[in-house]
Amino acid sequence: MSKKKQLTLSVILLVVFAMFKDEISSPLLYQTLRGNTNYAPSPKVYIARNIYIPHSLDADGQRRLSNSINLGGGACQWQPPTYDVPDDLDFQKTFVAGFPSGDKRMAYLQMEALAGFPAKDEWDFAYMGMTNHPFIKGNYPHHEGIWGWGMAADQTILMIPNIRRSMLEYHDIIWDLGYSTTWEESTLRKSNLFGNQPNFDDYYEWRDARVMDEVRWYGWYIDYWMEGGLLRDIFTHKLVTKEHWDDLMLKFAYPRDQLGYDMYVSNTTKISPTYDPHCAQGEITNGCEPVAIISADKLRDYTEGPAETSAIAEALMNDVRTGQYVIAQEAWDCIWKELIQHKKGPITIDVRPGYGNLYEGYNFSVEMLLEMIDELNRLITKYGGAEWNTKQTANRLVEILVEHRDLVETELEEINTGARKLTKRDFLGPRERAKRRKLKPQEKTVSESERKDHLRYFTVIEQKLAEDKRSEMKQLARMREEEAKSNNAVNGDLLKALSSALAQIRTLQASGAMDQETALRLVKRIRTVAMEAKVGFVEVSTKD
Repeated sequence: MSKKKQLTLSVILLVVFAMFKDEISSPLLYQTLRGNTNYAPSPKVYIARNIYIPHSLDADGQRRLSNSINLGGGACQWQPPTYDVPDDLDFQKTFVAGFPSGDKRMAYLQMEALAGFPAKDEWDFAYMGMTNHPFIKGNYPHHEGIWGWGMAADQTILMIPNIRRSMLEYHDIIWDLGYSTTWEESTLRKSNLFGNQPNFDDYYEWRDARVMDEVRWYGWYIDYWMEGGLLRDIFTHKLVTKEHWDDLMLKFAYPRDQLGYDMYVSNTTKISPTYDPHCAQGEITNGCEPVAIISADKLRDYTEGPAETSAIAEALMNDVRTGQYVIAQEAWDCIWKELIQHKKGPITIDVRPGYGNLYEGYNFSVEMLLEMIDELNRLITKYGGAEWNTKQTANRLVEILVEHRDLVETELEEINTGARKLTKRDFLGPRERAKRRKLKPQEKTVSESERKDHLRYFTVIEQKLAEDKRSEMKQLARMREEEAKSNNAVNGDLLKALSSALAQIRTLQASGAMDQETALRLVKRIRTVAMEAKVGFVEVSTKD
């Protein structure tokens, strides 16, 4: 590199560091670097949180990253992973698949502590380019996901979240998309495309319908991975053609009645089993069917948790390429204690305000609980049957789902006996909401056509947000191609530094440790530097 280019790069990096130095010294980020210890002798005692600042953004450049240390005799010391992954290392790479929730984060943090290398999100692969990260997390084929990692993965681990908790976390995702403010700010609203502003009753009705549909997405997601990418309908779980599948993926936000199976397939049509081309063409080396089933609920459990960490470690030991980096087995229980009991490492969803109150904060109606039980029973019957019960993964899946079903059935009993009282902000489902509307005829109501129009409003917004996200990804891909052709790319160290900084912002904001306004301000600054340096860069959502 010429002296002129070296000087230019140095100036740019100093500018980026100056920006982040201000943010790191602010009270907000300072709070994310320190956290209360649950096990400290005094409430005034704090433990430092580890946060990665890329070397090229660190003025002193002295932060040394190392793997967790095995102290012998079952003792260990957690250390952050080596975030700058060397390109010349040969890993067996693991894809952590899971229905949208915080569970995948719980698993990949274990992997990072066990093996000393970091994980990367499917969207980060798509937006920021291919890297040598050994662990990949994603929601694909759920509409919140994308197959962004190409052919990088060698094996799959499937996370099985609690279905009820998943529905609540999905609701949080929906609300966090900004529907309460979008009503005022959306160009759809300004153009009067949907007439009057929908009220919260309309939002609750739409939300309930989406969550009811997501119950089916939950089971469909499990089927997809367990069956190695076999294409099925979301709501009936019948076999579909590739064309049918593609249309379902494009219209994910459409209500169930607009995606009816008989709208695609006649009664006389025979559908042959068809697999997702990603799986059929071996883009995951050892196949899409998971090698292990992991439960984040068990991982959190102080009795069963260590065994879950061992299950993750054993999956990484399948191949010496990654297995050689895994800490000795005698330290596996200690790694679990460091992360779960002692809260070492990055923040997880468990620390979000009110997370421990998920079973009390919202209730579900009988209708919605029965929908969950019906889907769980379907999965338990299928994977507990003769075709599957000789597989260890299927038996593990059934074991976990039976426990989840028991919890839902307990809540159903509480609703039926009146121990839980429903309010309009709870998840009531269409029948319960319709019944409540009839009981309040004195209230001003909108017409049926207006109500359907309002529900369509939310559907269009959700669909548009997803389309915009994919459009930005394609835009970035084009920018990268043009940059490569012109051979005028800025030194890769800068791009890695900006990408790493962006990833940290997303992690802090998603965990609740950074408010969205601050996150967006930082992303805007990084975007400005990237554009001035002529780096192909597109602003990425700050939500995990």
